[in-house]
Amino acid sequence: MYLPKLDSPPETILDYLVLRFPHVPEATWRGRMARGLVNTSNGVTVTEGSVYTHGQMICYSREVTDEPLSLEVETILYQDAEIIVVDKPHGTVVTPAGSHVKRSLLHRLKEQTGFADLAPLHRLDKDTAGLILFGIQQTSRAAYHELFAKNRVQREYLAIARLDAEPHGSRWRIENRLGPAAPWFRRGVVEGPANAITDIELLEIRNGCGLFRLRPQTGKKHQLRVHMASMGFPIVGDPLYPEVNPSSGGTLQLLAKRLSFADPITGARKDFESMRKLNHP
Repeated sequence: MYLPKLDSPPETILDYLVLRFPHVPEATWRGRMARGLVNTSNGVTVTEGSVYTHGQMICYSREVTDEPLSLEVETILYQDAEIIVVDKPHGTVVTPAGSHVKRSLLHRLKEQTGFADLAPLHRLDKDTAGLILFGIQQTSRAAYHELFAKNRVQREYLAIARLDAEPHGSRWRIENRLGPAAPWFRRGVVEGPANAITDIELLEIRNGCGLFRLRPQTGKKHQLRVHMASMGFPIVGDPLYPEVNPSSGGTLQLLAKRLSFADPITGARKDFESMRKLNHP
């Protein structure tokens, strides 16, 4: 966090943190400082007496008391000097959020590998299982980000969706614009130029459900879930689309199945496939 310029600044960084986060007891901040969990951006440990100076960048490790353990564990499928490819289980957040801190995928991988600069290179929702790519080195991270920004990564997902009737056709391309919807944590189709494109293919129909292959050409939040629901094919177990339904039950049947790209550092072709399976009725 950045320490802003204030008309009446507090004497210490501790004083500011107590004011900035009233839901966190002062004793908690003192304990974090005593354990060296609050530091400046250049690595200097912040103590109870550290003077407040605007313009400083402060880094701290958020903690959740009695955080439950993960029900499933991730699998590292590949690792070299630059990247790690992980097969993520359903229900695991990639970066710390809410009550998921130590059980976040990023925290667990840092503990396993010892790579302090490890960072995810693209997005994968908590409810979605499958492949996610992490960068090890800060120096090469931009080159891998560029692959996703310029759509040079071939991504393939599998999804199981409910079918009220047999679809007309088996291949579709959905192009529309996604933006904020209500409630705030959802996305929806809005007016304007397309910013979300997905190629969809129906592979199989069984017991009132279809197995679909999804190839996103863009990477907007909840893109695949919104596109499937907008076609009348809501993904099994989705608590948000087409409507918010916390009691939808079960696990979201969406899997990041394949990743394929030319490595920007070595030029070698790299292809990865998730070992996880969906639960087709």
